[in-house]
Amino acid sequence: MKNKLGIILVAVVVLTTAAYILFNKLGGEKPIELSLETSRPEPLSGLYYVGTPQDDKLGAVFQQIEAQKNLHPGTFLHTIYEVEPAGKLDTMKVFVGINQSLGGEFEARIFSESRYILAKIKSNRWVMPGPEKVKESIQSFADSEQIQLSGIFIDKIISENEVHVIAPVQD
Repeated sequence: MKNKLGIILVAVVVLTTAAYILFNKLGGEKPIELSLETSRPEPLSGLYYVGTPQDDKLGAVFQQIEAQKNLHPGTFLHTIYEVEPAGKLDTMKVFVGINQSLGGEFEARIFSESRYILAKIKSNRWVMPGPEKVKESIQSFADSEQIQLSGIFIDKIISENEVHVIAPVQD
């Protein structure tokens, strides 16, 4: 009986250690890099989606903007969740765009703020911190700098393993 308990204990320790090492390898311990930038956030062009997260129209909006991103090298996909859904059937409002003037059917988002906090998250998407943790880090940074956020959070997708969150600061 003691033998089985010892084997189970060793197995648990080995699995826990392996999980921790994997978590670190994927970037789970990397801190969020925060800085105060003294320029305006880039203007964006894109589309709004209002509806539920399950609606196929949301995917169509992302595909349409992704197609524009592919036509304009050097641009990045941006999202602004104005109303985040609490569940699968709740209504959401999101702006999906790129940092390029598109015109036509696309709407422009121009920001009047002259500064913003930039949060850089670099880790595997499986261990990337959640949006609330990132917002808390940005708010703590703003508090330490004694500045007021505008309440807008812009997600800039750099790659599968890197996301920048832009939080404009009230002037």
